[in-house]
Amino acid sequence: MPPVTQRQWRKMNTGGQQHTTAPCGHPDEEEDGSGRYKLRTVFNRTMFGLFNKQKPVKIRGCGESRKYGIAAKDVKELLKKGCKLLQLPLSGAHVCLYADGTNVTEEFFQTLPNNTELVLLSGDQAWSGGVVYDIGQLLSTGLHSDDLVEAAKGLLSDEQAPKRRKILNDLLLNLDDRSELESREEDEDWFKGVDTRFKTKSAYMKFNCESRIRGYMKEVKLILLKNPQVSGRTSNSLAYGLCSQLGEATKSIQKAKVKAEFQKASECLGEMLKAARYNGCYFDRTEKEPDRLCTQEGWFTCQGSFDLDMCRSLHSINPYSSQESRIVFSTWNLDHRIEKKRTVIPALLEALQNHKSTDVNLNYFYRLLFTRENLKLVHIVCHKKGAHNLLCDTKKIYRQASTTDKGRQKAKGKKRRLM
Repeated sequence: MPPVTQRQWRKMNTGGQQHTTAPCGHPDEEEDGSGRYKLRTVFNRTMFGLFNKQKPVKIRGCGESRKYGIAAKDVKELLKKGCKLLQLPLSGAHVCLYADGTNVTEEFFQTLPNNTELVLLSGDQAWSGGVVYDIGQLLSTGLHSDDLVEAAKGLLSDEQAPKRRKILNDLLLNLDDRSELESREEDEDWFKGVDTRFKTKSAYMKFNCESRIRGYMKEVKLILLKNPQVSGRTSNSLAYGLCSQLGEATKSIQKAKVKAEFQKASECLGEMLKAARYNGCYFDRTEKEPDRLCTQEGWFTCQGSFDLDMCRSLHSINPYSSQESRIVFSTWNLDHRIEKKRTVIPALLEALQNHKSTDVNLNYFYRLLFTRENLKLVHIVCHKKGAHNLLCDTKKIYRQASTTDKGRQKAKGKKRRLM
């Protein structure tokens, strides 16, 4: 008896007719006496139909954006067709889900919906998932095009969820990057609110840094000149606030001689700072790499709080890219590791009470007050305003006698002994 089709078999079986042989014609698939074929026969027939039916999928190579449609009945056929299409070696090839990188086995393949996106891998290639790949593509500078910016703006205009709007806003802030533009004529929006005397972004950023450093110098002078125990006048609220943070060190400055020595030290520090152009190079991207705090493109990275080697949140910003980024950058701080008002200035005042300014190592205090030796650029979140509990190095507060001076002192001592 020739094998019948599945349709003929269903018709005969539902009609109640008795047959001694199953549609497949195998002797071990005879009826079981109840008018129905064994369950195993039905299962085998069903699985035979499934495994012989080709499944359409979408496949791409690792790191490729273009997808291809392929139909295969199993993984073996899929690998064969895919490797031929993508010109990859068949040996060692395997496929995984585009979405999350799950390896596709033979059994798993049969459960996949039609048109599932897969990635064909060869050798030691690995796939972390489509989200990781898409983010990598988005971060690629080649995709920062006008079309992508317009697409993000379109999504933002129709979006109502606050969280999604925040994400899209942040995305636009980074996509709309005009950091390569430098002059006022090229990027007028960046210069909104900036004095007209600044013609380039670098010039303004340099001035911005100089202003911060000048402010530190003003605080040093203000503490002395507005100290009521030195000037004999009632201090204003700002000076009083600064002095109150210095403790007993400022209260002990009473003699005019001490004031004169501090004035000399202050002038010396001012001259050193002026010679260094107030260290405005820290924010100027046109300066040489060892001097600036940013990349050549203008990216700044948070250096972490005073007690850490690096920023755990990996904060970064490019104030050269847009007006908004420039304004946000103004909230970042140049933080003194050894605190300026609680530690450095009081130590300087104490040293000048009993020593001449020429005996004090003003170069050390200059570095603590105004240079990267003691300054860290930090995001406002990483700026810890509590006590740092770091002290000045007592070995560096005073100048060390030079070898020549020591030699002269020894020579004078010998002469005295000879006389």
